[in-house]
Amino acid sequence: MTRPRHLLALLLAPVLTGCFASGGAGGTSDDAGDGSRLRVALAFPPAENLTPYGADATLLSRLGVTEGLTALDANGAAVPALAASWTRENDRTWLFTLREATFQDGAKVTPAAVAAALTHATEARPAPAALSGVTLTAKASGGTGVRVSTKDPDPVLPLRLSSPSLAVLSAKAYDGTDRVDPVGHATGPFRLTKVLGATAATLDRYDDYWGGRAQAAGIDVKFVADGTARANALRTDQVDLAEAVPVAQTATLDKGLRRATDTTRTTSLFLNTESDVFKNPGLRAAARQAVDTSALAQGVYEGYADAGAGLYGPAVTWAEGRRVAPVGRAKAADPEGRTITLATYDNRPELPEVAQVVKQQLEKAGFEVELEVREYSRLESDALEGRFDAFVGARNSLLDTGDPVSVLASDFTCDGSYNLALLCDQDVDKAVKKAEGITDTTRRQDAAMAAEAEILGTDAVVPLVHQRVITGIGPTVSGALLDPYERTLVGTGTRR
Repeated sequence: MTRPRHLLALLLAPVLTGCFASGGAGGTSDDAGDGSRLRVALAFPPAENLTPYGADATLLSRLGVTEGLTALDANGAAVPALAASWTRENDRTWLFTLREATFQDGAKVTPAAVAAALTHATEARPAPAALSGVTLTAKASGGTGVRVSTKDPDPVLPLRLSSPSLAVLSAKAYDGTDRVDPVGHATGPFRLTKVLGATAATLDRYDDYWGGRAQAAGIDVKFVADGTARANALRTDQVDLAEAVPVAQTATLDKGLRRATDTTRTTSLFLNTESDVFKNPGLRAAARQAVDTSALAQGVYEGYADAGAGLYGPAVTWAEGRRVAPVGRAKAADPEGRTITLATYDNRPELPEVAQVVKQQLEKAGFEVELEVREYSRLESDALEGRFDAFVGARNSLLDTGDPVSVLASDFTCDGSYNLALLCDQDVDKAVKKAEGITDTTRRQDAAMAAEAEILGTDAVVPLVHQRVITGIGPTVSGALLDPYERTLVGTGTRR
């Protein structure tokens, strides 16, 4: 059952006030000469004990804690990060030359340390989405080089290594168990010093960061799943940055306090192809036909979204005009009152409302629908294990690697690590595999669109809307990092 937003906001207000007052729990100097501390409200608490290999990887990246060998620029191209440069030695091997840098625990960033970090990522279970279908090995080469090889040719390896889930951590982060501890062991401009479960975290500036000293002295983070509470905290000057402001709250904020950013995020309805109901392609077709995406874009999102056109939205500019019509769709069958469980999460404030509208549309088409709404960290494992018939989720199509093909491999192939639809289709796997082997950028994009058509033809996923994310930014804040891939939020130039 959806929680009353206004009541939760009132309950959280004093908690937020206590957390963010006077620079928060960090106790770090707040004088102008040393830089002020930033107060940040994030929508998603750690879901996996801050492991860098899953959803928490993006949280660490957005807070400026972790980084990889490469990063993405505004156009989605790979640019240097911990690697100053790279060359392709052959179709399976790349040599990355490291810049001079140190870990936050004082150790040097060496080829051996980088190779070990990448090796740990390849051994993680489940595998990071960026490595879905990829067999990768990394070895030190001389005093500054790391040689990275793949079993099969991988023309987008520099893009892949920009993934937040392939961040480089020091040897001390790996204690011999399955747990990886990023606290104090990363390379970014801000160092985690304290994590209070799923409620708060404290970060201090890492003064020896290779990219220069950050202007903010630190960051005090509060994890606030309720979007109304995040917006209220910004409006009442309890926070400086509020992630994912609900569309319904935009009118309560001055225009100068909100920033809408086109993103590569698509909200979709995933249909569990192994459930008793949606293993039937005809019933998946019936569910797809029942959904009116334009009503969601204009109604729920009040124009801050576009009706779903495919897996890639308008922010993926090259996809426009190159979309291929879905192939092999089944004829819709009569639902005959079959009962399904539809799940979603409330960290992204519009999703429960989207799910409620979808529920009504499915019921009108003849399904009986039970709706379940939880906080994301309490929902993810059940969704991935197929315990729901249908799932409404928001997925950034270029988040994991910046490569349009990689997300298809992780989300829709038989071996995909984030396959919410539990789809395993021979034609889909074949189309994705073909796209993975293409080096030329334009041809690779065309192959991605052909694979998208195969995926949409199964009706395992119904794109609902392509989102614009609204970030709340305080009047004294400058330098917030807003990008369509949603990998960044705070950097060296972010200050108040």
